[in-house]
Amino acid sequence: MYYYFKGQISLIKKDYVVIEVNNIGYQVYVSNVDNFILGEYRTIYLYNVVREDEQYLAGFSSLEEKEAFESLISVKGIGPRTALGILSGTTVNDLYNAIASNNVTYLKKLPGIGSKAAAQIILDLKGQLALAGVENTKANINQYQEVRDALKSLGFKVKEIDETLSTISIPNGTNEEILRAALRKMNKK
Repeated sequence: MYYYFKGQISLIKKDYVVIEVNNIGYQVYVSNVDNFILGEYRTIYLYNVVREDEQYLAGFSSLEEKEAFESLISVKGIGPRTALGILSGTTVNDLYNAIASNNVTYLKKLPGIGSKAAAQIILDLKGQLALAGVENTKANINQYQEVRDALKSLGFKVKEIDETLSTISIPNGTNEEILRAALRKMNKK
């Protein structure tokens, strides 16, 4: 099993890159080819996809992105191609924040995701994610839930709350700071 390759990007196509390692070119499907530059010497983290009818390498520009991919493919009904599509439409932090705040609307905007899949992602992953760059994940998720509940008690609609909370990222922020930021955004609408 390959964990990563260090080599030169020798070809960039619509949904994959070729990385040359010791004079061998490896085709690696990636979520966003814009993260790679032709001729650049890079490290690509890998996931080896083996199916009954196909085998290929999925590649990621960071370890956090690989971990998000692995979390997504653990969700019932989400395969490797769909997971790559999801990651092509968002950042890891935005994805995790949307899951933490139950933002089905945000998830439905991602490639290949409908209402059912968005709900399944939240159901399977909420509370289990290791947020990239955010310390104390469980506290962060609980914190957003507490702020969400507070906004509901103030009479705001759940859809509006979830949309607003998915745009707020205050690492190590208090409930009050997150609530104030959400109220500022919601009152501007």
